[in-house]
Amino acid sequence: MRFEVPTPLEYFRSLVADDAAFSLLEAAVLVAQDEHPALDSQSVLLQIDALAERLRSRIPLDAVPLQRLRFLNRYFFQELGFAGNVNDYYDTRNSYLHEVLTTRRGIPITLALLYVEFASHAGLKASGISFPGHFLVKLRMPRGEVVIDPFTGHSLSREELEERLLPYRRQRGLVGDFEAPLGLFLQAAPPRDVLARLLRNLKEIHRTAEDFARLLSVQERLVILLPQAWDERRDRGLALAELGADDLAAADLATYLDHCGDADDAPALRERLAELRRAGTPRLH
Repeated sequence: MRFEVPTPLEYFRSLVADDAAFSLLEAAVLVAQDEHPALDSQSVLLQIDALAERLRSRIPLDAVPLQRLRFLNRYFFQELGFAGNVNDYYDTRNSYLHEVLTTRRGIPITLALLYVEFASHAGLKASGISFPGHFLVKLRMPRGEVVIDPFTGHSLSREELEERLLPYRRQRGLVGDFEAPLGLFLQAAPPRDVLARLLRNLKEIHRTAEDFARLLSVQERLVILLPQAWDERRDRGLALAELGADDLAAADLATYLDHCGDADDAPALRERLAELRRAGTPRLH
């Protein structure tokens, strides 16, 4: 009997298909397969588990949550030395968990993914926060929530969080009578949203560099992850067009226009779609 081995994208699809069984950490590890096709995700997960178990074994069974948090922070930020990559923030390796494990440097979201995993082994309830501009982590403690910046290891006060949020509020007009409460921005991020934010970080890096082949790889995953996000289908189509795949690009743009025909960019995209269809029409000789 022969078994078909799933392609990397097929396996990724299986991990993110169901919210109830969403495999966030493994799916995040697999993002690096676009750059490292031979990457063994199970090996990476075992490395993470071994490091986290080393922490768990050091914590006394009767340790209270605050003690556990101190063990976690000392181990993660001091002993292992995880920190933000301040010297090369936009290096794509900061988005690849196996690289972050090796270099001990990352961006807020990859550091948060590891921190949350370690926290669970330490007997703490932690979750990621999709805070505007900077991914954070919160821990549920007996006397309330503690918010940690995984990039620096600092615990953030309410005043510091309000200060970080102010530019976003001003940009969106969420000040004065329209001011949204801080708590609204401190909700635990669903796994699908966390993974989308990780992928969109890479998307922006590749788009800025006009690296359309790598951009397309990220877009493939975003379309799988967010099948109803028609703007991701549009952006995949635009990447395909840059790579000369006119028919596939046209199909994606047509799908976007079918669902978002009233969008501000619809007129320009209709023109682009017509160009692609003309370019893809075979000539008679």
